[in-house]
Amino acid sequence: MGTRVARLGARLTPARQQALSVSIATGAYALSFGALSVAAGLDLWQTSALSLLVFSGGSQFAFVGVIGAGGIPAVAAATSTFLGIRNGFYGVTLAPVLRPWHGWRSWWGTQVTIDESTAVAIAQPEHDADARREGFWWTGVGVYVLWNAITVVGAVLGQRVGDPTVWGLDAAAAAAFLGLVWPRLADRRALAVALLASGIALALTPVAPAGVPIMVAAVVAVAAGWPTPRAGASTAATGGAS
Repeated sequence: MGTRVARLGARLTPARQQALSVSIATGAYALSFGALSVAAGLDLWQTSALSLLVFSGGSQFAFVGVIGAGGIPAVAAATSTFLGIRNGFYGVTLAPVLRPWHGWRSWWGTQVTIDESTAVAIAQPEHDADARREGFWWTGVGVYVLWNAITVVGAVLGQRVGDPTVWGLDAAAAAAFLGLVWPRLADRRALAVALLASGIALALTPVAPAGVPIMVAAVVAVAAGWPTPRAGASTAATGGAS
């Protein structure tokens, strides 16, 4: 037994170790999602379909949050889609590392391009493309398997335990978002943008339909955080014309 464990440990490269730990931690949040989804009115199959097809925790929590708050499905879908757009930008970042993609790898790679797989991939040494690919695939597939399996567990438990807020499961989504955002608030500009977007969302919540405050805050955050060209670069680009 000890020999087998030692052999397994030898096969676990740093990238794989990180991938497994992130997969387990992220998969655990699916318990909250499954319970909140059925509490919002979705059945087990609809909840499972969201995890299998959408597979983006932030988008899924946003969707069931809007539905649970009485929002219309169109707004829920729009909010979920808007939050999921970020995964497309991750793909642009990872493309040089993961090329070439062929056949099933192209589809599967797109499906598992999420916050966690991207984070583990780019956390590997920049010169080690193999480690980055390993981190991406192990994390993406690991999170996908655990997220979908635990979603079912959460949905079944949600049907039996009643209101998930009694158990504090509603706080898991907020904790996950905070965990993703917190490391990015190191500089003043990022912190200011986060506070501005949060303030706008809170101000709109009592008066706007469910889901709309999130969308407006996201648009404001993107606009406020959009990089502006330096004066020198702008002048050079225009040939110094005024």
